[in-house]
Amino acid sequence: MNNLAERDQAVIWHPFTQMQTAPLPIPIVRGNGSILYGADGREYLDVISSWWVNIHGHAHPHIAKRVSEQLQTLEHVIFAGFTHEPAVELAERLLAILPSNQSKIFYSDNGSTAVEVALKMAFQYWHNLGRPRKKIVAFENAYHGDTFGAMAVSGRSAFTAPFVPFLFDVEYLPVPTPSQEEAVLQQAEALFTEEVAAFIAEPLVQGAGGMTMYAPEVLDKLFQLARNKGILLIADEVMTGFGRTGKLFASDYLTEKPDLMCLSKGLTGGTMALGVTACAEPIYKAFLSSDKHKTLFHGHSFTANPLACTASLASMDLLLLPETQANIRRIAASHTAFSITLATYQTVENIRQHGTLLAFDLKAGEQTSYFNNIRDTAYNFLLDRGVLMRPLGNVLYLMPPYCTTDEQLRYAYTQIEKLLTTI
Repeated sequence: MNNLAERDQAVIWHPFTQMQTAPLPIPIVRGNGSILYGADGREYLDVISSWWVNIHGHAHPHIAKRVSEQLQTLEHVIFAGFTHEPAVELAERLLAILPSNQSKIFYSDNGSTAVEVALKMAFQYWHNLGRPRKKIVAFENAYHGDTFGAMAVSGRSAFTAPFVPFLFDVEYLPVPTPSQEEAVLQQAEALFTEEVAAFIAEPLVQGAGGMTMYAPEVLDKLFQLARNKGILLIADEVMTGFGRTGKLFASDYLTEKPDLMCLSKGLTGGTMALGVTACAEPIYKAFLSSDKHKTLFHGHSFTANPLACTASLASMDLLLLPETQANIRRIAASHTAFSITLATYQTVENIRQHGTLLAFDLKAGEQTSYFNNIRDTAYNFLLDRGVLMRPLGNVLYLMPPYCTTDEQLRYAYTQIEKLLTTI
């Protein structure tokens, strides 16, 4: 059994995959820029940044060089009672670009655990103050990860159904999409009470929930309402961080800044796993005590891994370059122009964009869920033409690495138009 895909099938269980009916996985042997290369020599244009993580392109030489150098110096050290230069420098540089109220950086190892940490900080904050609050408010159809706390604050769906008996209760607000804003604000006034510990949101864009977008102005109002009741504000920027929405962070569009921020995905440029939970100073201070019971008892074996921190530092080098910022603006402008073309197709509706993220719905009858069959049709049609997209049901979206060229974007747009003429 020499075929890599068949060897894989014999030993591996893949994520979000019904293994009985799924086709064999496609072996990828290398990547360069926005292109992935298959074992059979085929090329795939990765316009979803391999699950939204890769912001500078695959196998970027600057990141590879920095990680290689670090690997020969210090690969890992326990982070309880010890520290190292990459972790300290990364925290310093993150705090310099995060909203100014952010004060401390807590490291973990992925987006779900960054959310878990934020929730634990929020609950224990109130516990440490001697004024326990036990409720969380979240948006309907949210997705914050697959660990139990992250599932609990996500929307109830097929993904969470087997686990609902084990999840803590959450109060849900509808997403304040255009025309729904006033109704949501009225519901929020009723839900935001002094029993609520925190309000968690994916700012401006709900990712896995269908790339649902809403205005920063209404999130500002929601944050203001929550803050009036002392509720902590958690911004899950795992997907929206590091330039995706046009600014470095979606929170940069807001006047009201979050108390806690969750980061991952683009943090390392998509090179390896790392999570960050940033917090404001009052939260950190609530854990300072001569009473050891007020300690945040949370950690991971690979907390602040030096290689991952180094990859993040190298990624930040690239992100802050004027040419990268220009590329973000270029891709955003290209998407805006293509959205005008998309609007001419009868099979397309609900076109929406924030920065380098462009999404639209395929008209698919009554069923517009993740399990809509049109998803497989679109996925396979585009993949056969060398474009890697992973539709969310009938929702198609582009979220390319910032190095993606105009020519590559045009190719992707052309294949999408070909798809639209067939459905």
